[in-house]
Amino acid sequence: MSTSGTRFTEIDWAGRPVRIEYRRIDAPEGAAPQPTLVFLHEGLGSVSMWRDFPDRLCAALGCAGLVYSRPGYGQSTPKPAGERWQPDFMHRQAREVLPAVLDAVGVQAPYTLFGHSDGGSIALLHAAMFPERVTALVVAAPHLFVEDLSIASITDARTAYATTDLRDRLGKHHADPDSAFRGWNDIWLDPAFRDWTIEAEVATVRGPVLAVQGVDDQYGTMAQIDRIAALRPPGSTTLLKLPDCGHSPHRDQRETLIGRVGDFMHRALSPIT
Repeated sequence: MSTSGTRFTEIDWAGRPVRIEYRRIDAPEGAAPQPTLVFLHEGLGSVSMWRDFPDRLCAALGCAGLVYSRPGYGQSTPKPAGERWQPDFMHRQAREVLPAVLDAVGVQAPYTLFGHSDGGSIALLHAAMFPERVTALVVAAPHLFVEDLSIASITDARTAYATTDLRDRLGKHHADPDSAFRGWNDIWLDPAFRDWTIEAEVATVRGPVLAVQGVDDQYGTMAQIDRIAALRPPGSTTLLKLPDCGHSPHRDQRETLIGRVGDFMHRALSPIT
């Protein structure tokens, strides 16, 4: 996959330098000023694995965008081989890494967020931690708690990594595919992670939320986004349940998703645009 336009910056994370791969997307010429849309990838994602979806969405919205690979993914600094992530790994990404990346590349608040899977959970956590910075957010296939379906599918992924060409395919997007896969897979299958939940944090998110789930998602059920709506004030959460769609709505139902995100952002940002 092409990494045209990819740049690198360095952040300090927990006292050590970490290289971050990122890509900026310019707003269309003549577009009215809008918050930058920051994309947060899934548990095996990276800058290149988004393909052209961020560009297409930003063009439709008329806004600038930022795509980056979290530490351990893409061309960012890999996870040290002996390091195991802990159950608070998404909290740390939301509280420590994302603010450092935004500062390093010069994205100023307010901004909007688009998070997929683990990235959706990180987006919700960041919005809860920094409510004054996030204007609105879209979360696709987010996780609020651990489901049996998720564990079963992630267990199947571990088998596929050991027995199929999955490692080679991930190697097209990650400098160290073992770093990306083990960082995600090992913590999700750790018994200590079984009771993980971010429901308390989601209940405090202030801004409007569009929560998206595919009917055929193999990693989560509708209970995830239904819970977002149940935890938040009436009218503050818009649910989008997509048929013929698995875990990646931006691939399986791209055009529908772009249209619905456009409608949502127009309503969410109209007071400030």
